[in-house]
Amino acid sequence: MLNDLSLPIAKPVQDGSPNPIYDDLHAWAGDLSPESLKSWIDRHLESHKTAIDQLLTVQEPRTVDNTLVPYDSAVAALGIAGSEAGLLHSVCAEKTVRNQAEAMVQAVSEAAVQLSLNPQVYHSLLSIDLSQADAATQHYLERTLLQYRLAGVDKDQETRDRIQQLQERITELGLAFGRNVQEQVNTVVVDDAAELEGLPEDFLARHAPDAKGNRTLTTDYPDYQPVMTFAKSDALRRRMFLAYNTRAYPANKPILMEILSTRQQLANTLGFHSWADLATADQMMGSAAKVKTFLAELDAASKAGADREYAMVLEFARQQRPELTTIDAASTMYWYEQYRRAAFDFDSQSVRPYFPYERVQQGILDTAAKLFHVEFRPAPLEGPHAAALWDSSVTAWDVYDRSSRGENGNARGEEKIGRFYLDMHPREGKDKWFSAFPLVPGIAGAQVPEAALICNFPGGNADPASADPGLMQYSDVVTFFHEFGHLMHAILGGQQRWAGVSGIATEGDFVEVPSQMLEEFFRNAKLLAGFARHYETEEPIPAELVARMNRASAFGRGNGVRGQMFYTRFSLDLHDLDPATIDLDTLMQAGYTAALPYTWVDGNRLYSSFTHLVGYSSNYYTYLFDKVIALDFYRQFDANDLVEGPTALRYRKEVLEPGGSQPGETLVQNFLHRAQSLDGYEAWMNEEFADEKIAN
Repeated sequence: MLNDLSLPIAKPVQDGSPNPIYDDLHAWAGDLSPESLKSWIDRHLESHKTAIDQLLTVQEPRTVDNTLVPYDSAVAALGIAGSEAGLLHSVCAEKTVRNQAEAMVQAVSEAAVQLSLNPQVYHSLLSIDLSQADAATQHYLERTLLQYRLAGVDKDQETRDRIQQLQERITELGLAFGRNVQEQVNTVVVDDAAELEGLPEDFLARHAPDAKGNRTLTTDYPDYQPVMTFAKSDALRRRMFLAYNTRAYPANKPILMEILSTRQQLANTLGFHSWADLATADQMMGSAAKVKTFLAELDAASKAGADREYAMVLEFARQQRPELTTIDAASTMYWYEQYRRAAFDFDSQSVRPYFPYERVQQGILDTAAKLFHVEFRPAPLEGPHAAALWDSSVTAWDVYDRSSRGENGNARGEEKIGRFYLDMHPREGKDKWFSAFPLVPGIAGAQVPEAALICNFPGGNADPASADPGLMQYSDVVTFFHEFGHLMHAILGGQQRWAGVSGIATEGDFVEVPSQMLEEFFRNAKLLAGFARHYETEEPIPAELVARMNRASAFGRGNGVRGQMFYTRFSLDLHDLDPATIDLDTLMQAGYTAALPYTWVDGNRLYSSFTHLVGYSSNYYTYLFDKVIALDFYRQFDANDLVEGPTALRYRKEVLEPGGSQPGETLVQNFLHRAQSLDGYEAWMNEEFADEKIAN
């Protein structure tokens, strides 16, 4: 998932001269307090204002140099401020700082809305002579002008004032929604050890009973996922399911309804039928109607396989439990796990010892270094180029380019092209999800890009007496690959002339392509053998175990896709229907039962913690749409030379390095030499049935 709190970012006003935006990069450098954070944000807001004043005082004919450069600098100030305030709101242990960060995100958002509604700036940009500009500059300016028009810059002053009020209220509500999810960590108390049957030994070791013999489990992912996958107790799984899916309920229900109502008012004010039409207007998809057509195609492609796999799992479950007539939503992960054990001789616990967190991290670094022709080095923590960290558990890494080779095959030079931060384990007050944060703009010749991963994987216990190796489920490792795909997109795409098209600055419905493409690399046995070693014996993961893992994990894709379709359709409907007619519980249950065969569990309030409704809003379809492109991209690689073959460097050059300097459709066309096709997606979805030797 890409965190969307960051704004576009740009280059200094005067090339080569000192600039406060670039000389004052990190809000957490030094002693971090609410006061220091506010002062840091205020400095960047002042830089933004100075750049806009410079732009508006230009008297001569408008050019790229005298108008687009200061505009970029203004947006840069907002981008850095918004990104880092958003990060601290997600990760800081001190609630007072988190509260101040939330206020600062609101302040930056208000400045950004004011900029987007400034007709003087718009007409200044519109007057720029682009006759001699390169393609990236033309694309940047054309897309910027489109976004100004979609923001309502051409409306009268009274309407613009109303738009600003609505935008600011949406931001305020979104922050409150996210804060409630972040701070309400529901727990499940287990007072009967028999309920823990089936859970891994290392999980039990991390949850020793208290003086009363009780064990307390949280809804953090390192607790939630093993319980839902391995616990034999129906009662425990159901309690955990409801605890997880009632986070921030009931507080977020009225907040969400007000978000929907306010977005609808804004869309109508801007001349759109619904928020869904507004939110897709500048995307690759183009309209809510096209999203619905795409979903209809996926529905037809996935229905038969999904029905078939569910019937197989239900029949298997009834062999174990004759009284079962259906599988409910709290039991799907458990029964699919049990079926895979029987049908494919694969117990997902069997691979966990090969995936201790530290080995996985190093393996992903090594894989990405070869694939993307880069080198990763721990960033210095002292000296003139020291990395500032917001928590002692965070690590920082510098990225060096290794794509240019001399005649002897050795890398040329020592060009540093980026820095990233890894904040990978749960802690009090930290966001509970998995996301990538662009932090600092990458501008060729001025500033290397910086980004961060915020995750919640097992491990990371700072207690030296702890023997917890942080064993990961294979789905955890896939998630790590996914997030690292975002990270490399931010770094490799962050080498542009303009920060407005630098890094992950593509259309919003292209940003999940690089992340979902990299997920597929996890399935390669040769790649895994390079780092997946048993944490006790050092034995590499056997190829036949990887084969069984791949075969087993392919089973369930039909209903996995339909699960994503449920989220997608729910997100779309919430933003396409009249909010006055919406009953959240009724709409969600109807959508769930239409998409999936599992029995609904009463009390599920998923919408109260579904933070994508704030970030992606109506556009959750991005994951499904981008998976189609990602799989098409992956099929261009040679499975026998996946990482070091020629396609890897071509992928870097043609897809990642352009950042947002080209439209998403152009990136697809350049790499595939055609438009994307659903063929690869259908083959991937039905891979589970490619071999009919499936156990009954």
